[in-house]
Amino acid sequence: MKQIAPEQRALPILGTVSPRVREPTAEGTVGMQRPFPQPVYVPPPLASRPHAAEIGQWLDTLQATPFLELVGHADALRRQKHPDGVVSYIVDRNINYTNTCVTDCRFCAFYRRPKDVEGYVLSYAEIGAKIDETRALGGVQILMQGGHNPYLPFDWYLGLLRYIKEHHSIHVHGFSASEIELMTRVTKLPLDEVLRQLKAAGLDSIPGAGAEILVDAVRDVIAPKKIGASRWLEIHEAAHEQGLLTTATMMYGVGEGWADRLEHLVRLRASQERSLRRGQGHYTAFIAWSFQPTHTEMREWDIPHGTGMDYLRTTALARLVLDNFDNLQVSYVTQGPKLAQLALRMGANDFGSLMIEENVVSATGIDFIMPESEIRRIIADAGFTPRRRYQDYTPWSEGDPGCPCCSWRGRAAA
Repeated sequence: MKQIAPEQRALPILGTVSPRVREPTAEGTVGMQRPFPQPVYVPPPLASRPHAAEIGQWLDTLQATPFLELVGHADALRRQKHPDGVVSYIVDRNINYTNTCVTDCRFCAFYRRPKDVEGYVLSYAEIGAKIDETRALGGVQILMQGGHNPYLPFDWYLGLLRYIKEHHSIHVHGFSASEIELMTRVTKLPLDEVLRQLKAAGLDSIPGAGAEILVDAVRDVIAPKKIGASRWLEIHEAAHEQGLLTTATMMYGVGEGWADRLEHLVRLRASQERSLRRGQGHYTAFIAWSFQPTHTEMREWDIPHGTGMDYLRTTALARLVLDNFDNLQVSYVTQGPKLAQLALRMGANDFGSLMIEENVVSATGIDFIMPESEIRRIIADAGFTPRRRYQDYTPWSEGDPGCPCCSWRGRAAA
């Protein structure tokens, strides 16, 4: 595991992140206790896939187009969408409120089973202290995610959101589609009602986590207990109908093929088209990253893991396919700063988050940490102008009254 200098772990300075909640241990991490035997993955035939014709056309394009030509087209589309030469980023913090989870994703090193001695649930006060720390560092948002903890009632989530808005007001970008699905099962309420109550209590936007690869045949291998691809899309589109903004992600390198990645991208494009047609919420950005196997149940599988070239090709392809997405984020957290910098010339226009705290990826031993000054230098050295932003991609300015995309709540703008 990469050793982090002590001064880079000390708060409160904006140039750093705080320690993980737990370091992975052999006693707690399921993947270190019992590596899962590798199943045989049989890719679905092209003709059986949703949007088969479009996937086939993109496969032909991918095979026929040299790498430099592909990334050149992606960079041209990026320039068309963002002619001002700005690369944005946000200052926020990932707060993982619980690591207790019953979904048993084979690619995850973060979760702990119920009754595990390393399991935890943060109290409202602990979460509030993290938010105060974030605001003191200039943070404008928290990303709230956790395991699928069946012992937390729906009122716990609603109470948490109300507590945050009343006592530590900040933009809450929270709860993945699969966490929201768990809430519908616990409450036995319709999805729309769960989303309505979450929004009323203080939820401002929804992250794209849990997408992995939006192909059920792949999900059956790496996360058989998780919601299916169509349900993931349904939850995001239902959130859009409530006027919420969401993001979309892809974790690749789990044994899938290019047809699987393209099905994922094409389905996202179609989902965005439906939401834009309805005129309510939509996806603000897409983020891709490669699977990190260390400490997971998949660590001994014989699968080709993502290389740097693979990441750049995936980034460029995503920019071209997702032509109705305004923003493409890099993932320096998994790819490192140099590849992230290259990706800015291959379709990406956003450097993601400063991440004052991050626990999930770092549980695999990947721990890229950069101060804000380094992020700005990397962006500038690539020939762009760095600029802080809010969740809805409104530029941040010193002295702003608050987050414009949730200012209607009153105290959120205080």
